[in-house]
Order: sequence, then structure tokens, then C-alpha cells
Amino acid sequence: MGDPLFWHRLQFAFTIIFHYLFPQLTMGLALLIVWLKWRGLKTGEPKYDDAARFWIRVFGINFAVGVVTGIPMEFQFGTNWARFSQFAGGVIGQTLGMEGLFAFFLESSCLGLLIWGEKKLGPRRHFYAALALWFGSWLSGYFITATNAFMQHPVGYTVGSNGALQLANFWAFVLNPWALAQYLHVMSAAVVTAAFVMAAVGAYWALKGLHGEQARINLRTGVVAGLVFSVLVAFPTGDQQGKQVAKYQPVALAAMEGRFESGPFAEINLIGQPNVSERKLDNPIRIPGVLSFIAYGSFSKDVKGLNDFPRDQWPTAIVLLYYAFHIMVGLGTLFIALMGLSTLMLWKGRLFTTRSLLWILMLAFPFPYIATTTGWMTAELGRQPWIIYGLMRTAEGSSATVHGGTAAFTLIGFTGLYFVLGLLFVFLVGREIAHGPAPLHNQEVAHD
Repeated sequence: MGDPLFWHRLQFAFTIIFHYLFPQLTMGLALLIVWLKWRGLKTGEPKYDDAARFWIRVFGINFAVGVVTGIPMEFQFGTNWARFSQFAGGVIGQTLGMEGLFAFFLESSCLGLLIWGEKKLGPRRHFYAALALWFGSWLSGYFITATNAFMQHPVGYTVGSNGALQLANFWAFVLNPWALAQYLHVMSAAVVTAAFVMAAVGAYWALKGLHGEQARINLRTGVVAGLVFSVLVAFPTGDQQGKQVAKYQPVALAAMEGRFESGPFAEINLIGQPNVSERKLDNPIRIPGVLSFIAYGSFSKDVKGLNDFPRDQWPTAIVLLYYAFHIMVGLGTLFIALMGLSTLMLWKGRLFTTRSLLWILMLAFPFPYIATTTGWMTAELGRQPWIIYGLMRTAEGSSATVHGGTAAFTLIGFTGLYFVLGLLFVFLVGREIAHGPAPLHNQEVAHD
């Protein structure tokens, strides 16, 4: 079946891309649910609690599918990447273990309280449960991000007598500067995804003339949160992430921009096609100096090109990396424009009656998923050919005894299983949207 490494990488890429469709929505929704619960607690108006209750149900469906798709991904560290796990498990096992032991159990326990405990808890304690859910989901996100950050920029480790990595400084590892920048960027992007989904549901109800008050809450919350966090994705979080790449992975930065020659006043490429064989970018449209500023804070700074690095250190999929990065940046710019326009129309009182804009908001919800997927592709493709940057190459990390045929066969199985899971997820969420928000009826609610 050809190169086993290819199948190992393809299988892991497929499972993690599919899996991350779900955690990004739960992490983003967790914050927006807190906002809705706080508004309900402050104003005493049931409509905010009704809105929060609807999104808690969507959160629960999303969370369940995320757990199911996350378990096989964890097992693949042992089945497909055994040599990597043996080499780095003494370090990354710390954060992976804490994610499961602390963050996941906190998140799942509080989700149960939110779904089934509202009548018993009362408004204030139910709000505290929402806060704990947000804390648990974002803590889980940090532990996973810190694990990935170690693979991007390894710190806090030592090499043991057996040649494997061991944890030398827990706080240096957990507070990795790469992790801090990456985490804020990832969480901001997750809120953008949730905001677009919330706005899309509100726009759908508004276009159909359903649940008018709830449609307005979803639209207001979605477009304002979408604008704020779309800006935060770009600056300062995206800016800081870019400076981390420039500092620690300059070869990846060059590949992301299709830059082969070094020099000052480095251009950012709006359009262009990387021609790796001839070491140039075809048909570029460029803005001089912007890449130098993004990378080093000065328009005149020198930015190295790929020609300054040995060929065996270049990312292994430069063309795909280049396009993934530019799709991410391009979509992020469009998100700011769309949510900025929507917020302006909201301020003018015309958002709910401008059907063309409502159609755009309703149809735009897949694009944050595309942006986050291409963002993670940028991070992971940029790190290649290293599985742990500077310490272990990807080719050295796979399981030597699992051949390509086995990996391809299980990939086919995952594809079929995840297709069914995807259909089930769409059906369940679609049913919730069709039912709409439901008030808390006919039972006494505990008072604080």
C-alpha cells in the first residue's frame, strides 16, 4: 500500500480534522451561554434563559459527538505513532492526562447540571454551573494547546538515560510562550465559530418569521460577539502567533508566504501561486513591508527566504501550506467585514429587516469551520518535517510494525463511521432548530 507513513499521517489528519469540528463550537458556545445566563440573571427576563437553554441542548449534542470522535484520536498515539509516544510521552502525557482528569470531568459534570438541574439549582446557581462549564471547556482547550505547543516549540524537558524525553520544568512546559499565544488565538477563533452559528440560527428564524424575540437575541449576540472576536483573532492574538512563528520557525514563515529570497521590506502576498521547482511565486500581488512588520514589528526588517535554509528543513507540503495560510487569513478578513457591516446595521435598527444580509449570515456559518481547519493545517504543515520541532522528525515517530494496508483499512472504517455520526449530528441539531427554544414550564424553580 505504498508508504506507511503517508497512511498514518492521512488517517490522523482525517480523524483530528473531523473531531475538531465539535470542540471549537463547544468552547465558543460555553462563553456565549455564560453571557446569556448573566443577562437573564441581571435583567430577570426569561427570554435570555430560554435562549441559553436552547444553546445548552445544542452544546450537549455537540459535546457528545466530540467525545466519541476524540477517543479514537487518543488511541492513535499508541497505534499509529508508537515511537513518538515512547519518545515524548513522559512530557506530553502530563497535559493529556490533566485534560482528561480535571478539565473533561469538570466540563461533563457541569453540562449535566445545566441540562437537568435548572429547576433544582435556581437562577444564580445555574449561572455558576454555566461559569464552571466555560472554565472546564477552556481549561481543556489550554491543556490540548499546551501539548501541541510543545511539539511546535519544545521547552521544559530533558533527555533521559534511555534517550526519551522527560519533564524537567513543569511550569516552563505549561507556560510555554508559544502555548500562551496559540491558546488565545484558538479560543478567539472558537468564539467566532459559535458566534457565526448563533447568528445563522437567528437569521434563519428571522427569515422564516419564527421565534421573533429569540431570533433577535441570537442575531444581536452573534454579530456583536462575531465582530469583537474576529478582530481579536487578527490582533493581537494572530499578530502574536505570527511573531512566534517568525522567532522560532522562520522557515515555516517563509513557506507560508511562498518567500524564496531574503531581504528587507518583505512583502505580504495577497495573491500568487508558489512554484517550488523554480523557487518563485508566480503572478504575485504584493504589499511591500507588511510581512516584515507582522514578523518583527518593523517595515524595514530582513525576513529570510527558503533559499537561506537547507532543503531538508523545508516544510514538506509548501504549496498546501501556502494556500491553507492564505485561505485562513482571507476568510478572517471577510469575517471582520461581514460582522462589522452587520453590527452597523444592528446599530441602525435595520439588521432584522434586511433580508439579503440575513441570507448571508445564515449561509456564512460553514466558513469559520473552514478557517479554523486551514489554521490548524497551517500550524501542522508549517512544523514539518518535524513531529517535535528540532527534536524528532515525523518519519521517525510512526509505528514501525503497522503497515500501510492496515492504516488504509482502518481509515476506510473511520470514514464510514464518521459519515454516519455526521448525519446523526446534523439530524439532531436540525431537530433542535426546528423545535426552537422552549421555556421552563409548569414546575417550581428553586430560588437562591
